[in-house]
Amino acid sequence: MEAERLLGSAPQDYGSGADCEPGATGPGAGAADREPGDPGRCGGPGEGDEELYMQQAVVFIEDAIQYRSINHRVDSASLRLYRCYYSRICQWGLGLTIATVLLLAFVERPSSLSISSDPRSRPPPWEPPCGLTEGLEAVCLGVFCLDLAVKSYLIGWEEFRKSKWLIGYMVVLSASAIDWVLSISMLCDEKLRVRRLIRPFFLLQNSSLMKKTLKCIKRTLPEIASVFLLLALHLCLFTMIGMLLFAKTQNPEHNGEWELYFRNLPTSLTSLLVLLTTANNPDVMIPAYTLNRAYALFFVAFSVFGTFFLMNLLTAIIYNQFRGYLLMSVQTSIMRRRLGIRAAFQVLSAQGGMEDTVQRVPVDSVLDLMSRVQLKTYFKAAVTREVQQFSAVGFMERESFQKLFDELDKDQIKEHPPMPQYTPPVLQKLQQIFSHYYVTLLGNAVALINVICICSVLVLNSEKAVGERDDYVLEVINCCFILVYLLEMSLKVFAFGLRGYLSYRNNVFDGLLTVLLTALQISIFVTYKLHKLQREPGSHRALSLWEMVRLVNMLIVFRFLRIIPDIKLMSLVASTLLDLVKNLRAFAGILVVVFYVFAVFGIWLFEGAIKPPTPMSGLSNSTMENITSNLSMTCGSYEQLGYWPNNFDDFAASIMLLYNIMVVNNWQAFMEAYSRYTTEWSKVYFVCWWLTSSVMWVNLFVALILENFIFKWDRSHSCSVTEVERTRYETSVQLMFKEHIQEPTEEEILCQLHLHPHLHLH
Repeated sequence: MEAERLLGSAPQDYGSGADCEPGATGPGAGAADREPGDPGRCGGPGEGDEELYMQQAVVFIEDAIQYRSINHRVDSASLRLYRCYYSRICQWGLGLTIATVLLLAFVERPSSLSISSDPRSRPPPWEPPCGLTEGLEAVCLGVFCLDLAVKSYLIGWEEFRKSKWLIGYMVVLSASAIDWVLSISMLCDEKLRVRRLIRPFFLLQNSSLMKKTLKCIKRTLPEIASVFLLLALHLCLFTMIGMLLFAKTQNPEHNGEWELYFRNLPTSLTSLLVLLTTANNPDVMIPAYTLNRAYALFFVAFSVFGTFFLMNLLTAIIYNQFRGYLLMSVQTSIMRRRLGIRAAFQVLSAQGGMEDTVQRVPVDSVLDLMSRVQLKTYFKAAVTREVQQFSAVGFMERESFQKLFDELDKDQIKEHPPMPQYTPPVLQKLQQIFSHYYVTLLGNAVALINVICICSVLVLNSEKAVGERDDYVLEVINCCFILVYLLEMSLKVFAFGLRGYLSYRNNVFDGLLTVLLTALQISIFVTYKLHKLQREPGSHRALSLWEMVRLVNMLIVFRFLRIIPDIKLMSLVASTLLDLVKNLRAFAGILVVVFYVFAVFGIWLFEGAIKPPTPMSGLSNSTMENITSNLSMTCGSYEQLGYWPNNFDDFAASIMLLYNIMVVNNWQAFMEAYSRYTTEWSKVYFVCWWLTSSVMWVNLFVALILENFIFKWDRSHSCSVTEVERTRYETSVQLMFKEHIQEPTEEEILCQLHLHPHLHLH
């Protein structure tokens, strides 16, 4: 189960886990959770035991594939429930429930259902009636209660008490239910909904990799505390020096630096903290630099040591420490896989009723096992081929059985279908020409010329209004190039065959866009006759000619991405990004949790804090704009920059504001504005978010990008472009650290098996 930890691996008395008497002949697995009087409990396989052993082996192999713990009930009814729970339908349903309960924050009060978040022009958002979102939430909480009940039953009470995540799951559900009852009793008019703050827990507890990543982050924090302390010391030291350098003088003309940035301790700390992110550089030094250029040395020294040394050192330490803890987490996952495979071997050997010293399983049982296991078709076929090599022997030893599943750690090699065979020599020669790599390069050159033509026309017409543009020229150009694209696609289909053509991912991308462009071009011909193109340049229809041509141009520009697979380094970078999207979802999930929690806190603390200027009746719009601009305090302030849509008035606006702060460009404007409208203590919230998002999470993400890219670069260093295209890299976190993983010993595996709470081995 995902919520469980691995049991300790200290050496134990292996005989202590046995339920059989010393004279029993069972080979290694007794069916768990059966009645004491079951005759098959301690002897050889009883009637019906073989099917139970097969079910256990199937589940153990599926646990190994998914890196799940095997510490769950293994009786027949529980196994059926277990497989049903981890079926694709149930897991998708649980994921949909989690997404629903998280998305409720966009609809609940304060609702985000408005076109704009600007309080000056925002219409009143649609507010759901009381009971609508609460009803959906009640259904979701019911699903979570069922989920908790199933998980708790499957692992048993003893394992449930050891699982902090499941206990936390129960506490969060209880708190959510109590808060939900309070909301209904108050007719949905409560100010604070505590359950909104704890909803991200449902996302965390449902992902094993996310929990491991969170554990790695928690263990990384103490290791980087020294750098944070050094950074704080650096900030405080330069703050004191800055307050001494830029103290208030008798000459008001020389007090610009003091008045704006070093008036008091909180202002001085904030100014230099923002300078650490370079967001207010060089604004913070201009007043002093104007008086004396020597003052620049203070700010340069602060930035060089703080921004370039300490911040980059922090990135390096986070990368090094997090990588080590992630390796430990991967080591745990590998232990789970080896344990599941060994458990399956033990119960299969019990199915055959062999002696302990034999340590082998029938090939027919293994083939039956693979036919039942839910596994990707490619891996199932690869493992089955390996098993069939032992058909002549009839049995498989333990080492051979374990090596079968090494296929799961190998990359999937995509073999393209053979090209069609043509009898006429002319067709064979044409096939050889059109299947050559230079044809693809020629197509890339044509796509580049098409993009250049579009760019040239757009530059020439950039100053013209839509109704003044001559769409006829651009339409003719597009039509000619689309015909060339159709010709290229047809020739490639002729050379490779339809299945061969579709076996290349870049051909699928290219062909799909070509078909879409052709359909749009036909729609233009049907809607606008060629002889009317010049007469009706600004035709007013449901979709004007310019809009249709613009859509065609955007697809053509997007089609130019076809060059990526043909440039090795670009293909490597693109594949790294795809692997990050597929395999590092745990980091994105943790970022969603952090965004969610800070957004809820932001709404609680700052909802409606910033009030827009009150409009005055009888004044024109231009007059109101002048009044609004005059209300701004200084250049670069929140009001002067027009940052009104960035606020904490609803959940969607809060998410966008937090993202803008994470980017750190002009984040001091938000911090300064909310400190003016609320209190100086509001800066603590913004600094905490900056440390969490920009310092911690972004550095962690950079660390994983480096690890992923270096891994793929080392693997593809000696590959050509065609070899990179032929191999579909499916990089996983486990595969990235494969060379650094230590295989568990036989003693550790046996110890874990004999400590299984429901499977009795002897």
